[in-house]
Amino acid sequence: MLTAFVRRLEEFLFAHRGVVLGVFALLTVFMAWEGSKLRISAGFDKMLPSGHEYIQTFDAYRDQLQDANSIAVVVHPRHGDIWNAGSLKTLLDVTQALTFLPGVNRGSVTSLWTPNIFVTEITEEGFKADPLISGTVTPDALTPEVISQIRGRVVEGGYMGKLVARDGSAALIAASLQDPDPRTGEPLDYIALGHALEAQIRGKFENADVEIQIIGFAKVVGDIADGASGVLLFCAIALLLTILAVYWYCRSWVLTFQKIICSMTTLIWQFGTMHLLGLGLDPLAILVPFLIFAIGVSHGVQQINFMVREVAGGYSMYDAARRSFSGLLIPGVLALTTTLVSFITMVLVPIPMIRELAIVASIGVAYKVVSNLIMLPLAASYSTVTQDWSRRSQERRDNRGDWMTVIARIAKPRNAWIMSGLTLLVFFGAVTMSSDRVVGSLQPGSPELRADARYNQDSRAVADKFDIGLDWLTVVVEAPEESCGNVELVKLVDQFGWEMQNVPGVVSAESIASLTKLYNVGLNEGIPLMGTVPRDGQTLDYIIAQAQEAAALRGKGCKWLAVNLYLTDHKATTIHGVVNAVKDFRVSHQMEGVKFRLASGNAGVEAATNEVLEHSELPMMLYVYGAIVLLVFLAYRDWRAMLACCLPLTVATFLGYAFMKWQGIGLTVATLPVMVLSVGVGVDYAFYIYNRLQQHLAAGEDIVSSFEHALKETGIATVFTALTLSVGVATWSFSALKFQADMGKLLTFMFMVNMIMAITALPAFAVVLERLFPRRGPVRVPGLMNH
Repeated sequence: MLTAFVRRLEEFLFAHRGVVLGVFALLTVFMAWEGSKLRISAGFDKMLPSGHEYIQTFDAYRDQLQDANSIAVVVHPRHGDIWNAGSLKTLLDVTQALTFLPGVNRGSVTSLWTPNIFVTEITEEGFKADPLISGTVTPDALTPEVISQIRGRVVEGGYMGKLVARDGSAALIAASLQDPDPRTGEPLDYIALGHALEAQIRGKFENADVEIQIIGFAKVVGDIADGASGVLLFCAIALLLTILAVYWYCRSWVLTFQKIICSMTTLIWQFGTMHLLGLGLDPLAILVPFLIFAIGVSHGVQQINFMVREVAGGYSMYDAARRSFSGLLIPGVLALTTTLVSFITMVLVPIPMIRELAIVASIGVAYKVVSNLIMLPLAASYSTVTQDWSRRSQERRDNRGDWMTVIARIAKPRNAWIMSGLTLLVFFGAVTMSSDRVVGSLQPGSPELRADARYNQDSRAVADKFDIGLDWLTVVVEAPEESCGNVELVKLVDQFGWEMQNVPGVVSAESIASLTKLYNVGLNEGIPLMGTVPRDGQTLDYIIAQAQEAAALRGKGCKWLAVNLYLTDHKATTIHGVVNAVKDFRVSHQMEGVKFRLASGNAGVEAATNEVLEHSELPMMLYVYGAIVLLVFLAYRDWRAMLACCLPLTVATFLGYAFMKWQGIGLTVATLPVMVLSVGVGVDYAFYIYNRLQQHLAAGEDIVSSFEHALKETGIATVFTALTLSVGVATWSFSALKFQADMGKLLTFMFMVNMIMAITALPAFAVVLERLFPRRGPVRVPGLMNH
């Protein structure tokens, strides 16, 4: 039935090939017009794992707590410290410039100059809170005496290490962002904001005397978008290398450009569809379309290899194209369907950015079925070749197949047993090595950028000089109504903060308890021994009510209390250790009516993302392998085929995990698609080789000679594809973007290891299975038998 369907489809398409190609051409023009409107877009909320415990806390208290979607700007004099008129004036100018940038929540801006920063003093009349810098102080009035007073009030207010560096060498301005932008109602353009920070803040105020340091999500996105221009350059290099390699393989510019154009057509359709669906191209997913292009190259080379083989065997180009269509349609659809399922499974990850990426990738793979399996053979059928070209193609085919004959000796029973044993040893070694691989970032700063990138240099500088940076985790302590006088509750929060400060990676802890102890010292004539939580509930309630700084750390009636844990960085190992410490504390220190909730802050978001990736990875891989097993069984109705195709793929996957650990590459939203893609490419190799094997077995050949012929016919194309793709993506290793460099290294490794497994482990496993469990019936071949 399947064979008859393929034949009828072949007859219909080739009988109307001009019309079909014309429809494809019109579709391409329309999609090119739509795709030209596609824009790079990014959003903070797209990175938040939906429904996760930590994100529920983040959303519930987003308007009350310090927002993880924020910007920090540091004014750092290159000579001396911040305590001079010029530096303080620059600080004021930068504060005002930042306040009026698009998307900035003006009420959230804090610096020495903003009126929401108070210094609380104890007078004879009680607590008195005044702005740190009086509204009567102007830049022209910054005399040495006034500056000395400001410096003293910074110390009195406890802002050293917060708004001013511990050594006084710099001052910080912080602001939260509003998304959507309240002025326009549209989603905040983070890339434009990143560029505005560079042009209107750093470009305007940084000079020979002052350095401006900027950190925050919007700045990262802007830097990644700027680095994306390099992505296009490296992709262009990869495209050029692919063109040259394909020409070297087939020695026909017509076939070469037909294959490249068909693969590029998929990108055009993909971009056009994205715009029609209202999607943008996320900077972290900008490489996905080119990964889809790589899949197209893999299938296109198999098509060209088939046609070259048929032409060399005496067929016309038209007949070769038809035979290529019918001969490769089934294995091609199987391979692309498996890749499609691989990407669709990423929808299981409850992170909007990854789900959007899965949709984009799935669209591209679905279009590959049309462009590579239908369009390419139809276009190639119009080509003409000379007898001389056919003769030389046959000679090249024979020469290239000679060394594949050597590899085919693996299929001999003794060699197959040895290779199977070695492969299993490699597998167990890879599993052992990758057992403790890290999910998440493995470096401080932005993992998408190089360690020496300006953003990461700024991040390290802020972490070194300030007790608070852009990496913090907020734990919300929920309590009964009117708990501000609950001494035991505040003592519990104090104990929590003290224990957390002793956790590796925690720089400082800020809570209502730490402020209470500071104010209690003031109430008791500055006696240091009184730096404790008051034992009297009324005194405690009074202090909390008077402390202006406490407003951001508690809800009305102390229904909730926030504990900010400022971290050295947001590396996965750091966050994991802190989160586990919080979980241990809330289990061992329980109080009736009190609940410790994880987590807000950017580290809380990062922790949620890491946990979601870790918990989603295994189900995703199981679904992918389940789809492979099901498709192989439906195609071949043979459990041997399932094992022969899946075992090498499994070995390659775990070798990829071991490579990630060796290279210090964590499993992130950027590297996850690479591992999924590697499964798809590995399946491509396995299906094409196994399909040819089945056809030779069905013709009556023994397993050894069948593999020898299968590898000579498709193994060369497999090796060539892997080498071509590897050389192309290997150039990405030189990118200014670390995540692109990591993807380049990982893709290069996975292309090569999947190829090696396909031409060595697959034959070995197949032969061993044939020896252990001989066939009792005829070999079933999907598709047409006469190829």
